[in-house]
Amino acid sequence: MAEARVEGLTANDWGGGVHPYRVGHRKLGMWLFIMSDTLTFGALLFAYSYARVASINWPTPFSFFPSIVFSSVMTLVLLSSSLTMVFAVAASKRGKKGAARKWIIFTMFFGLTFVVLHLFEWKHLIDEGLAAFELPAEWVEKFPGASPLFGSTFFGITGLHMFHVLTGVIYLGVIAARIRKFKDEDVEVAGLYWHFVDLVWMFVFPLLYLLSVDYHGVLAK
Repeated sequence: MAEARVEGLTANDWGGGVHPYRVGHRKLGMWLFIMSDTLTFGALLFAYSYARVASINWPTPFSFFPSIVFSSVMTLVLLSSSLTMVFAVAASKRGKKGAARKWIIFTMFFGLTFVVLHLFEWKHLIDEGLAAFELPAEWVEKFPGASPLFGSTFFGITGLHMFHVLTGVIYLGVIAARIRKFKDEDVEVAGLYWHFVDLVWMFVFPLLYLLSVDYHGVLAK
């Protein structure tokens, strides 16, 4: 009797290889992508941390206002997008496709707002003289022996994350446009990607911003 139950459960779970462990192909594929992308961001953040520790004098140029306040607003915007994505998935599971589309559009709006704010920040830093392998003259003066890798690591990591956010906005746009034809799982899979992007920022924000605050007011002197 027990053997029959085991055989029945095994057959139902695998279903001929269609849904292993009751996980759809799209969701499984997204989890595999998230795992591989986690390794990518993990390697970049590890390289950044190593460069920072190995540097003689790593620059800490960000003032509390406006730099940290501005980046905190960006963080709040991205967290808000996660909340609206949760509402979108919940509405889709209840069969309310119209409401799900509305919440997805809100999520896209927050995502685009994040990208625009980030581009404004990039422009401000570039105008100051920060480049991939070059520091502003004032930073070089105030932080003797500062590593020029600050710009390359900052633009590289934040740029890759911003690309993921923009890709996510396009992905959500496709889901929203054809939500009547998509299944609940498709909305949930899109939500997995979006939450992953938000989670990555929760590591980028403290490492690149909060640890680079000019607590001693070096640039203000």
